[in-house]
Amino acid sequence: MMDDIAVSAGFKGRRAPRDVRRQQLIEATIDVLARKGYAALTIADVAGAAGLSVGIVNFHFDSKDNLLAECLRHLSAEYTDNWKTVLAAAEPNAARRLEAMLLADFDAALFTPRKLAAWIAFWGETQGRPVYNEICAARDAEHEKIVERLCTEITGEGGYSHDPATAARVLESLGDGLWLGIGTWRPGTGMEHCPAAARDTLRSALATYFPKHFRT
Repeated sequence: MMDDIAVSAGFKGRRAPRDVRRQQLIEATIDVLARKGYAALTIADVAGAAGLSVGIVNFHFDSKDNLLAECLRHLSAEYTDNWKTVLAAAEPNAARRLEAMLLADFDAALFTPRKLAAWIAFWGETQGRPVYNEICAARDAEHEKIVERLCTEITGEGGYSHDPATAARVLESLGDGLWLGIGTWRPGTGMEHCPAAARDTLRSALATYFPKHFRT
């Protein structure tokens, strides 16, 4: 996957390859979502952020709706690629794999103010735009299934009495809540969280559910 710098710094002219140009426009869309929010975003804003014409944006995406849907697909794929990479590199036991998978939500490359703001902008539109839920549904289900399976393995190993499916739902919901809390934080709201604090919160939750496997 190309990094943001490579996409924004190179290929400013008209002859950029199609995939590079589309990625450049998606990164510009993320920037505009972070600055202006969902409702205020326009094709002209995205074109300006990318240093391109409105015509080029329309050529690659046809419409604002298509551009935004492709932007969400990119964010969803990036999120999935990240946790799968982290999971593959984790120690081969359920506890370490679960911890790695949950904490991956706060990796520096993924958890940035601009990307978090873009995610929250899309979350605010899911009720009125079912396509956004459809874009993320399969990947979300895969994530949830693996978290539940790991919780089941750990529960069996430790002889815990609680329901592993419930533990999995709580841990997933906690991660989502931490994203939302950090993303919507404003001074004075009592949500002075940072990624390091979010990781500590998740570790505390893991230790609460699985004290034989995790320590605070």
